[in-house]
Amino acid sequence: MTTPLWRDEVSIRSADERYVSRRQLGKFLVLTSLGMLAGNTWLLIKAGLRGAAARLAPARIAAPGEPARGAVALFTYPEPEDRCLLVRTPDGQLHAFSQKCTHLSCAVVYSAARDRLECPCHDGVFSVRTGAVLAGPPPRPLPRIAVEERADGVYAIGVEDGDDGDPSDDGDRG
Repeated sequence: MTTPLWRDEVSIRSADERYVSRRQLGKFLVLTSLGMLAGNTWLLIKAGLRGAAARLAPARIAAPGEPARGAVALFTYPEPEDRCLLVRTPDGQLHAFSQKCTHLSCAVVYSAARDRLECPCHDGVFSVRTGAVLAGPPPRPLPRIAVEERADGVYAIGVEDGDDGDPSDDGDRG
């Protein structure tokens, strides 16, 4: 009498259930690798589309003369979920950065008393002029939002990576 196929495929004894065959391990590794490949391909495509979105038309982010000296205005750019800060320093210059800390994505806030951007989650500190890391655990500078002041308001015109390789602008880190 021949053994039915289901007996070969389904283990009845619990002792046999503890072991994984080479074939099962191979299937698991191949399927996991394919899943990771699909996920990374999706992230690559999404990053490419996001890069194209960063080259969108200028967006008005503040009224003329806003924000006041030493003040900050919040806006979103280039997508509604991308929160950003527009800071007018006490000397009147405009600087804009992503509000997402490059360490663990906490919200960065402007400290007017210290004239710097701070991440309260893990004590990260960024330059308000360049976005460079001044202290704390963030691994890279904040992405800079290119802004242009016009007669009818302040416009965001693009997104810059923020890592220009020049750490000499705002003093050394630490």
